[in-house]
Amino acid sequence: MVKQQLPRRELARVTSADISAQTFIKMHYVLAVQAGGGGMGWLGIAPLIFIFAIFYFLLIMPQQRRQKKWQAMLDQLKTGDKVTTSGGLRGTIIALKDDAVHLRVPPDNLRVEVTKASVMSVTTTEEEVKTK
Repeated sequence: MVKQQLPRRELARVTSADISAQTFIKMHYVLAVQAGGGGMGWLGIAPLIFIFAIFYFLLIMPQQRRQKKWQAMLDQLKTGDKVTTSGGLRGTIIALKDDAVHLRVPPDNLRVEVTKASVMSVTTTEEEVKTK
């Protein structure tokens, strides 16, 4: 291909709009070539999948296990169990309702009604013997 030489007068007529239009066309061509590749597209998503997997195994799964264990503990509550609430009350269960528990709290044997969701732990007689 032979390059045409433009006379100096015609070179002066080339404006910045012509140059920006040529640059715009070249940029579109480069972007079209890059977008057409597609073979490396899944590598852009791989780090996100990896990060989600880490979050699932380190945060979500242990929390679900704790939640199931706590729910099983609430389902097994019975009269006479010694419990500790999230507010720090320690007492013995004297009555159970659907969503509430009646506790007898020492030293004055007060009767307190709390929600089952506020029960954080159950102290069995075996644990009491180990601590003494």
